[in-house]
Amino acid sequence: MDYVAHMHRELVDFQAAVARAAEQGDVAPLVPSCPGWSVSDLVGHLGGVHRYVGRVVRDRLLEPPDPDDLRLYDLPDDLAGWPMPETAPNRGPVTPALTTWFAEGAETVVALLRERDPAEKVWTWSREQSVGFWRRMQAIEAAVHRWDAQCAVEAPAPLDPELARDAVTQTFEVMAPRRRASQEAPPGSGECYRFRRTDGPEVWTVRFEDDDVRLSVGEAEADADADADAELRGPASELALFLWHRMPARRLTMTGDPSLFERYFVLVPPV
Repeated sequence: MDYVAHMHRELVDFQAAVARAAEQGDVAPLVPSCPGWSVSDLVGHLGGVHRYVGRVVRDRLLEPPDPDDLRLYDLPDDLAGWPMPETAPNRGPVTPALTTWFAEGAETVVALLRERDPAEKVWTWSREQSVGFWRRMQAIEAAVHRWDAQCAVEAPAPLDPELARDAVTQTFEVMAPRRRASQEAPPGSGECYRFRRTDGPEVWTVRFEDDDVRLSVGEAEADADADADAELRGPASELALFLWHRMPARRLTMTGDPSLFERYFVLVPPV
């Protein structure tokens, strides 16, 4: 999959949604899918991620940079009205300075990820220490945050089906183990979930045993008899958005004990 191409397209659409938000006047719209954030906060967050990842890739860092070092983010000299995280939600206008800063950082990180060998070793927060990890992660994050930005101004378009399918797998391979470890989630007691895609053949079955996240991926017919305590069915985009805590389970088709879908975010705390 061409993750960088996906990332570029998603960031173009993200910036278009932000531009529509900026046209709404002196108050930045709130982002319904990100409680406590305005569009300005969302732009500041994703722009900061781009500068952080860009620094890691550009300098081939093997250790994480200090996230509290503001020099890392190339902020403008005048921070009046800047969406600082400690004052969120920042309802001031989405300023030209903010959107220009974002566009510069997005262009830089896309170019860096495109030109570097995906096998090149760099620091990441995952077991996979490579530029390829950042390509995949940043494409998925761009898609989810594009959806967030569109939620603030219009009906959001679904995630690209190919990228959404990969985002579901990546959640169980990468995100869920990380979130469980970093937030000290309780041990699993054998809870088993099935996620069935309705716009493709994939079926993901995930079981939580103690600290382990055990994933198997199959196709619908082969997986028909697999045991699961609860199942969620929907297009790949909606499954991915549920797993990113953007879409409630009731928007999809549920079978089994519905309380287990609330339990899921105890076992895998949201970002």
